[in-house]
Amino acid sequence: MDRETRHLSKDNISKIKNAVKDILEALGADLNSSDIAETPDRVARMYDEVFEGMRYTNKEIAALFGKCFEVAKTSDMVCLTDIDTFSYCEHHLALMYNMKVGVAYIPRKKIIGLSKIPRIVDMVCKRLQLQEKIGNDIADILEMILGTKDIMVVIKGEHSCVTTRGIRKPGTVTTTTCLRGVFKKNENLRKEFLLQIK
Repeated sequence: MDRETRHLSKDNISKIKNAVKDILEALGADLNSSDIAETPDRVARMYDEVFEGMRYTNKEIAALFGKCFEVAKTSDMVCLTDIDTFSYCEHHLALMYNMKVGVAYIPRKKIIGLSKIPRIVDMVCKRLQLQEKIGNDIADILEMILGTKDIMVVIKGEHSCVTTRGIRKPGTVTTTTCLRGVFKKNENLRKEFLLQIK
C-alpha cells in the first residue's frame, strides 16, 4: 500500500526504551546480560509498529482506506468473515489473539473495495483497545465511508489477561457484536450473517 507510515518520534522512542529499562530493572533482570541489553530497543521498535493505529483518528483511517465504487441501490448484504487480527488490551497491555472479525453491511449506492475492510480492521487493532471498542471503531469508520448505518461487526477472540494470568482459563473465547441500522431491527438478517461466521 502506497502510504507514508506514521512513526513515533525519536523522543517518544527514547521514553519507551527508558521505561522498559526501568521495568526490567524492577523485575530483577540483568541489564548487562547480552540477552537483555537490546530488549528496550526491540520493545520500542515493536511498539512503534503494533500501535501505529494510535497515531490516526477514525476519520483519518476512513480517508486512508475509503476507496469505494458506485453501485445501483441494492439491499443485498455484503459480508467479509474470518479476518485474522490481534490487538493489545488497554487494561493489562496483554495480547488479544486468535481474533476473527466478521463485517457485514447493506450498500447504499456505494461499496468499499474488499481489501480495504481488513486494512481498516488491522489499523483499528493497532491501538490499546478493548474488544467492545474495536467493533464500534470499525463500524464508525465504515459508516463514514459508506454513508450507511446498516452495519454489523462480530468479533471472537482470546485474551491473555484471561488465559495466562488471573483466572487462567485457556480456550476461553470472548464474542462481541456491534449492531447498527437494519441489523438492530431485522432478526432474520442478523441470523443470516451469523450463519456465515460459524
